[in-house]
Amino acid sequence: MTAGQRSARPWLPYTVAVVAGLAVIAAAYVIVRPTPGPDRSGCVALEVNSSTEKADLVAQLAARYNAADRRFGGRCAEVTVHGLNSGKAMEALAAGNWSGRQPGVPAPQVWLPTSSLWTGRLRLLDEQAGRAAQTPGRYPSIANSPLVIAMPLEKGELVRQRGRLGWADVLGLSGDAGWAAFGRPEWGRFTFGKDNPNLSTSGLAATIATYYAAVRRSSDLTKADLAKPAVTQFVRRIEANVSHYSDDSVDLLRDLAEADLGGAAAGGAGDARARDMSAVVVQEELVYQYNEGQLSPTPGQKPRVPLVAVHPSEGTFNLDHPYVVLPSADAAQQAAAQDFLAFLQAGPQQRSFADLGFRDHERRASDALVAAVRGGADGQLTYFDPPAPEVVDAILRGWGTLRKKANILLAVDTSGSMNAKVGSRTRFQVATTAVDRGVGLLNSADRVALWSFSSETPQRPGKPYSEEVRLGPYDRAAFARRLTGLRVGGNTALYATVRAAHRRLLADYDPDRINAVVVLTDGKNEYPKDNDLDRLLADIELDPDRPVKVFCVAFDRESDLAALDRIAGASAGKAFDATDPATIDEAFVKLVSSF
Repeated sequence: MTAGQRSARPWLPYTVAVVAGLAVIAAAYVIVRPTPGPDRSGCVALEVNSSTEKADLVAQLAARYNAADRRFGGRCAEVTVHGLNSGKAMEALAAGNWSGRQPGVPAPQVWLPTSSLWTGRLRLLDEQAGRAAQTPGRYPSIANSPLVIAMPLEKGELVRQRGRLGWADVLGLSGDAGWAAFGRPEWGRFTFGKDNPNLSTSGLAATIATYYAAVRRSSDLTKADLAKPAVTQFVRRIEANVSHYSDDSVDLLRDLAEADLGGAAAGGAGDARARDMSAVVVQEELVYQYNEGQLSPTPGQKPRVPLVAVHPSEGTFNLDHPYVVLPSADAAQQAAAQDFLAFLQAGPQQRSFADLGFRDHERRASDALVAAVRGGADGQLTYFDPPAPEVVDAILRGWGTLRKKANILLAVDTSGSMNAKVGSRTRFQVATTAVDRGVGLLNSADRVALWSFSSETPQRPGKPYSEEVRLGPYDRAAFARRLTGLRVGGNTALYATVRAAHRRLLADYDPDRINAVVVLTDGKNEYPKDNDLDRLLADIELDPDRPVKVFCVAFDRESDLAALDRIAGASAGKAFDATDPATIDEAFVKLVSSF
């Protein structure tokens, strides 16, 4: 008898039992089989692409719709939902090659971006390309959310005691006088968080709202308005108080929730970022989600210090969540899309949107929303009209010159492990290519320094880091030559380098700029002379009066992402996860968008 025979034979009784059991189940099914449901084999397939902040909810509602087996003209629809950032979806639609731009996401017949700003930008791109517009009109909403200035309760209530204040009254507070202008000098300077308008709908809407406030109108913003000296001075004054730009304000609110619940140690991510924020410009529904504990590390646990939604007196921008049926939909899909729209706008589904803090499709706020954010009902709000797409395009081009400028010290890991292969290239080659592309997005008015670090080597005998490019106006060609010419070797003196770079920027501190250290590394600290992480965190802890923030990019899976996150958090910076080398380019784009 072979080994295989010995192992197989004990299973025979079990096999017989299983077969017998299946026979019993089959017999029972013949006797008590359920009544078959309606035949949905001929249902119209409808692919919906939603912006990410509501994609999960829309997918749940689509499942509810499919289960209801609704009929329109004697037909049914099977709705599938995929989520994608509004800007990325717009780019894929504008390219006319959805599968090439988004190969993992089916091409949609219905698009649900966050705002009609995106439909306008797509229309402009179509016109510039000389093709028929995919989004030529105005579209119905499935939900709404106005832009607000969110502030911690005590600060928000103090601001409100002055009456209805405008964008400049709140966000334009002098960085020097700060909260002293409100009788609370102990609160220090006033800074606020804002998303980068090139990546974020709320960041773009906030920038447009600033321009509307500058011209003191709620409609008809023109390109001529943007060029007026008083307008540019107004916008520049507000941008000067930005703490740093963000690619996603949800992360900031999650950190704030962690700090509020005492989950962050002193000097940790949540604690430092909380102390650095006087306000953040976000959608109203995020304030609701924060106050209701939906962004808490312990879901459902409400914060001890809620946020207040301040609505500026000049008005605000509304994110209208349009329902766009694309030209790619055939006649049957268009009919299905209209039925799904009617379903989403019906009462039960609108209540599901309200549970996430959205206003309904007619801009009406629930009593629970108004109470939770201490905000205003719809009748109390003035809304800015979306400007023409050409004006939005001009705002984005001009913002690069008006945004707050930066002092950036970039420290690149040149330890021996950077010679490891990533496909046909080394880690160092992949990383420096990403650095060159990302840093190339900076403004020419930004000042940049380049350091390399590993450990003491024959080329660097005295200390484990060296200055390759002095802090000064960014010269891309010179920077790229020095970057690609760096030599690789040695171990990783991560902590010593971060401390020294932080001290250097403190010495060169410029209060009119964002001051930041950026660290790119593929490993963990391997430097016995300086191996105390807690001491490093204390040394770089955020000074609200002279903030120097540390941003870290964890490159490849050997990176100590947990330590990098603590390092970034202690200074109110951020760690970016590029442990999958394929994501390094995206990580650097997000990183550079912080400046």
